[in-house]
Amino acid sequence: MQIYPACPKLNCLRYFVFLQANSLAVKTKGSKKTKVNIVTLGCSKNLVDSEVLLTQLRGNGIETAHESKKDDANIVVINTCGFIDNAKQESIDTILRYVDAKEEGIVEKVYVTGCLSERYKDDLQKEIPDVDAWFGTRDLSRLLKQLNANYKHELVGERILTNPSHFAYLKISEGCDRPCSFCAIPLMRGKHISKPIEELVLEAKNLAKKGTKELLLIAQDSTYYGLDLYKKRNLAELLNHLADVEGIDWIRLHYAFPTGFPLDVLDVMASRPNICKYLDIPLQHGSTRMLQLMRRGTTREKTEALLNTIREKVSGIAIRTTLIAGHPGETEAEFEEMMNFVETSRFDRLGVFPYSHEDNTHSYSMADDVPDDVKQARVDQLMDLQQGISLELNQQKIGKTMRVLIDRKEGGSFLWAHRV
Repeated sequence: MQIYPACPKLNCLRYFVFLQANSLAVKTKGSKKTKVNIVTLGCSKNLVDSEVLLTQLRGNGIETAHESKKDDANIVVINTCGFIDNAKQESIDTILRYVDAKEEGIVEKVYVTGCLSERYKDDLQKEIPDVDAWFGTRDLSRLLKQLNANYKHELVGERILTNPSHFAYLKISEGCDRPCSFCAIPLMRGKHISKPIEELVLEAKNLAKKGTKELLLIAQDSTYYGLDLYKKRNLAELLNHLADVEGIDWIRLHYAFPTGFPLDVLDVMASRPNICKYLDIPLQHGSTRMLQLMRRGTTREKTEALLNTIREKVSGIAIRTTLIAGHPGETEAEFEEMMNFVETSRFDRLGVFPYSHEDNTHSYSMADDVPDDVKQARVDQLMDLQQGISLELNQQKIGKTMRVLIDRKEGGSFLWAHRV
């Protein structure tokens, strides 16, 4: 089985040339002091994992950098993504880049962790034997041991940020129990495991002490939070505790699964001023038949009713969603249903993915019967529609005063990505 598109080493020539051009011309073989460079690919959840690894390694006295632009690390740890084909290819290319660097003596050891490694470790070991060791998504202790470090329990709740300190991702759970037909995340991340409220509050307090003003709550499925620990959906209680943390001005909720959405979350969102009136809720399609094929456990009618409830309970809320175009069985008529769904729902933000045929998922048993060019054309049509909607919604804000969190200054302009 070929697990990724053809990737001859010539594809990595640009990386090899980059390394040669930027090298300090120092061969690290035989160097006495260990320095680790962590390279992160994929989503914000992977970034949090890398930050935890960074914190643990530095806590063990090991010099560690995140995505260093210098070629002075003798060990590289690549935290991979295995979500869809493009992400897999990027991970493979990055691994090969550092394997070439190892062959040239620029680095001594290359270790690979994360989702791609979790999912395809056996195949990857055969195809890229020059990698020194492979680790899964829950192998932190084993990875630390490989790096001559111990897991320090006293660092639980501590995290060194790799992004500007005014915002931070807070991962509230790991894994997913949902049966979505197209998704391989449970294969890579395992079953849902919630982090205890007290541990998350401690982490939030530590981040606030470092200057964090905005927490972005992330999980594979944030609305499932607490079912394993507290035997109930407990996201509302978690939000209330986090909102009490002194110094945290904004809390933003991501990746809320629509089926079984805990409506008490909306009451907390409406009543607590530092919880943003914002919701990232992946809906994936606007056709009931396609939602059934996708095993989403809902219908278009139920989805629209939920969106209406959200907007009624939280006045002025901004809603972001993601959709998939070209899932097996999607007809032109069902795509038009999705276009109509977007037109009538008027999302503030929208992302669209072309369907990726992921092995060992339920959808993989279906014929991938929508051609790639048709998938991309449908993605483009949806995004063109959304651009017009976003423009209209943004024009309504002209002349209004809003509280914003400045991300950066470029020249004479101040730029921000977030607002209440």
